[in-house]
Amino acid sequence: MHNPYAPLRIKNRELLPIVQGGMGVGISASSLASAVARENAWGTIASIDLRHLHPDLLEESKKAKIESEYNRLNLIALDREIKQALALAEGRGMIAVNVMKAVKDYEAMIKQSCESGAQAIVMGAGLPLELPEITQDHPDVALIPILSESRGINIVLKRWMKKNRLPDAIVIEHPSHAGGHLGAPAMTDLSNERFSFRRVIEETMQVFKQLGLEGEKIPLILAGGMANFKKIQTAIKDWGASAAQIGTAFAVTQEGDAHMNFKKVLSEAKEEDIVEFMSVAGLPARGVLTPYLKKYLHNEAKLQGSAKADPRRCVQAMNCLSVCGLRDGISKIGQFCIDQRLTDAFNGDVRKGLFFRGKEPLPFGEQIRSVYETINYLLNGKAPNASL
Repeated sequence: MHNPYAPLRIKNRELLPIVQGGMGVGISASSLASAVARENAWGTIASIDLRHLHPDLLEESKKAKIESEYNRLNLIALDREIKQALALAEGRGMIAVNVMKAVKDYEAMIKQSCESGAQAIVMGAGLPLELPEITQDHPDVALIPILSESRGINIVLKRWMKKNRLPDAIVIEHPSHAGGHLGAPAMTDLSNERFSFRRVIEETMQVFKQLGLEGEKIPLILAGGMANFKKIQTAIKDWGASAAQIGTAFAVTQEGDAHMNFKKVLSEAKEEDIVEFMSVAGLPARGVLTPYLKKYLHNEAKLQGSAKADPRRCVQAMNCLSVCGLRDGISKIGQFCIDQRLTDAFNGDVRKGLFFRGKEPLPFGEQIRSVYETINYLLNGKAPNASL
């Protein structure tokens, strides 16, 4: 595949400047990540609750009674998915694992990912300040934080420099365009100018200069609303970005790990169907206005009014968030079990599922195309024939 840009250099790898974002629960696992890697790009496995891809682990889950048992099963699933992705990638590209700082057992997930052979750890949903210590026994694993503004980048760089470690790349995610949990403190903050890509890149370059890092060449990867050939061209050629990260456009590909109904919901969603709401993690989120979400938002005020701290309200107890509106009785944020709702979405249940999605149009509209066709469009602007 023709690449009109400089390669994305991570450790000793030269990759296409296209990054597939991590999407849980089970949306981006070994099938999708390996398909992206086989094109010599960067594929990502989302570490959250991968049991749903393994019937034997789901069956064993029925006997689990405490959170640690669920987490153990998920680590087994994570190990399987990483090893499967590496085998299917056939030595090409890069296989990364996305870990959310907001999940209580994130440290165990990071260590398991490294032990299973992951070539990179990507961490967001909080400042990954301790990532270098957790991975110190695996110096060949690339470390990539996800951040949304230069202030956070400055904090992470200063802390990591004290540990003699620098990020191998930095993902800059714009909360006004991305899907899923968004890196802004409040709904009213989503479109704040401080998150604009051009501004964050310019300010980050100043941070590099102030910290004496001008010669380090840390790649900056833009995420959120980047599934567009012309936007990628502008970002790399005009703004100085090294690559673009794409989520939803990969989630709906033929190789995506989720149910076909999931792909249809995301690909058929119109602009007016994509809404922002407060998630259980205390962060704004963006998804599709399905029957479930429409009903939930209608009843949100009532549910928040009756919020109370009670672990028994949790339907399931795996990969729990460190802060959860439902479990902890935090009335100002979401009042639902996010693991259950995302599991329903993964299985294609439109009535019960919570379907996260980015804000921007998809490259091929409602068409479900291949990973190859998607990457070729993103790099070269080449759309496939209309007929499927």
